[in-house]
Amino acid sequence: MPQPTGGHKGLIIAYVALGSNATSSSGSPEFTLRDVKQAISCDSVNVLAESRFFRSPAFPAGSGPDYVNAAIALETSLPADVLLAHLHRVEADFGRVRETRWAARTLDLDLLDYGGRILPDSATVTHWVDLPLERQMKEAPDRLILPHPRIQDRAFVLIPLADIAPDWVHPLSGRSLADMLSALPDAEKGTICPL
Repeated sequence: MPQPTGGHKGLIIAYVALGSNATSSSGSPEFTLRDVKQAISCDSVNVLAESRFFRSPAFPAGSGPDYVNAAIALETSLPADVLLAHLHRVEADFGRVRETRWAARTLDLDLLDYGGRILPDSATVTHWVDLPLERQMKEAPDRLILPHPRIQDRAFVLIPLADIAPDWVHPLSGRSLADMLSALPDAEKGTICPL
């Protein structure tokens, strides 16, 4: 069930996951995430809410230093692909370089949900949601997939998102955020600690 778009006429509510586990021009990952809200904000993007910061182990396990993770809700007039390009520019401004999949990064901004839209279509989203982990580690979509195909798998995304959107429902599966969180192992959730 898609979430209501909310906001003013013509504006979309979107959710973005934030993560950092490498020093940027702002300093430590925590300082980087503190500066991101202002960097993302512009005439067509207004940050409405931000979660607490959480410390999370790198994924996959042992792939680098711990992350600082958070989530934000924003209101935008930008189309989804233009918003994603804006987020990628902000990442680059903080020194993000895309060389190795799931490597340490100064800033990672993942567009999780855009007004409850399913893009490009249900079959494509389902393909990426169902992709086995060994293929996830090697393959990346060549287009924007919404909602983010890994959202239901990652406590480090769901826990911060629950801070700002506890009633969020996955647009494709119809599962509540609480249901997706309860399905994850307690040991995994226990590694996500508020700062």
